[in-house]
Amino acid sequence: MDLFYEIQGEGSPIVMIHSPGVDSREWKYVAPILAQSRKVITFDGRGIGRSPAPQVPTSLVEDLRKLLEHVGVDRVTLVGHSMGGQAATDFTLSYPSMVERLVLVAPSLTGFTFSQEFNEWMAAVNLAAPDIARLVELSLAGPNYRVTMASPHRDFLREMATHYMTRVFTEWQSFEVRWPEPLAIERLEEIAVKTLFIHGTVEWPDMIKIAEQFKRLPSIRFAEIEGADHMLTLTHSEELAEHIKRFVQGELDNASNTGRE
Repeated sequence: MDLFYEIQGEGSPIVMIHSPGVDSREWKYVAPILAQSRKVITFDGRGIGRSPAPQVPTSLVEDLRKLLEHVGVDRVTLVGHSMGGQAATDFTLSYPSMVERLVLVAPSLTGFTFSQEFNEWMAAVNLAAPDIARLVELSLAGPNYRVTMASPHRDFLREMATHYMTRVFTEWQSFEVRWPEPLAIERLEEIAVKTLFIHGTVEWPDMIKIAEQFKRLPSIRFAEIEGADHMLTLTHSEELAEHIKRFVQGELDNASNTGRE
């Protein structure tokens, strides 16, 4: 296994998949809390953090499967943030017998059409390439980062984003990510495992539209964290960890499906 990973704690395993633009250090506050009662596995995606750069097209789903095989885990709770949530969703659809529970933290969704407003913002950020400092500045100026960038976590987020952008433009040989077919948005009803969808209230409107898509799951709950933006893993780590802990311990199982905490 060539991906960098870390394991904390003992017990039923939880695997945490980070957002793009940052690395597994985004879980540095959440993982230790969960590791008090569970085995927690965090890892850096290919080309990110301490993992090797992609030389050929990447499959986040297959990278995750190989990691689980390497550490000897055949059934896990998946916690995925942003595109990490997208990967967790696709993994659950591809390997349903390997997933015990699914936690999605402000996820993206394979096949979802983002708004014109979001796409225009992304295009403006990308125009700054290959000026890494400018790319970082513009991306972190997005409305979904304004809480974090006004917090004590600002410099840490900027450090992770700069490291990510530097590696992308100096080491990556392939930028293609391959997702399973059919696309997840076309078959969300197939996800039978208990699922928790968590997001902050300071987000792009697209997040609410993605949440609406996930209401199609037969067993899902939703939780909002007031005043949190996209990086709630940093700014609201204790509250986020408490939501996850209660969910994986089954404390919400008797509540009605598609409910809100």
